[in-house]
Amino acid sequence: MKKVGTVTHYYGNIGVAIIALAGKLSKGDKVKFENGKNEFEQTVESMQIEHKEIESAKKGDIVGMKVDEKVSEGADVYLMEE
Repeated sequence: MKKVGTVTHYYGNIGVAIIALAGKLSKGDKVKFENGKNEFEQTVESMQIEHKEIESAKKGDIVGMKVDEKVSEGADVYLMEE
């Protein structure tokens, strides 16, 4: 597993995590959110930069991603190996 980002904010009302990327992330990638004992995996299905849908993002980008579960600020985001 490779760390690709950190959750900087979570909007519970719309289920979106804001992630500061430390690596490349694309739609279809499988990621794992980890913060202490709370962790879950999901596939990237929807990702946006400034409300525009994107296919992929690179290191340094700040993206909004629809998440299946509640995630805390400060959670690490890992890219799962195929």
